[in-house]
Amino acid sequence: MGYRLVVEVKEVRGFCPLYKPGDRIVVEDFYVKAGESSNICLHAFSALLSLVTLLAHGYSTLELGLSGEENLGYLQCPDPGPPHTKGGTVLFEIKRVKTS
Repeated sequence: MGYRLVVEVKEVRGFCPLYKPGDRIVVEDFYVKAGESSNICLHAFSALLSLVTLLAHGYSTLELGLSGEENLGYLQCPDPGPPHTKGGTVLFEIKRVKTS
């Protein structure tokens, strides 16, 4: 049994040249689904990989204390935004859905 992970942009704080709320990255069977995904920022994806890997391997975010729900987690881009950078940070929601 595999897992499909849907990483959705929930909020952008400050300026992000790439993402807007509602943008998605879809990961299935350890691959990013190119036709279903927005562009990928390497800074943001590096932060997402820790939770994406756990969810893809079937671990419970609830049991790990990372969420109040079994198949859901939140992470954000490491860009702190002003006054430290010209950018901003992006809040991502990661949902796991079982596939057959």
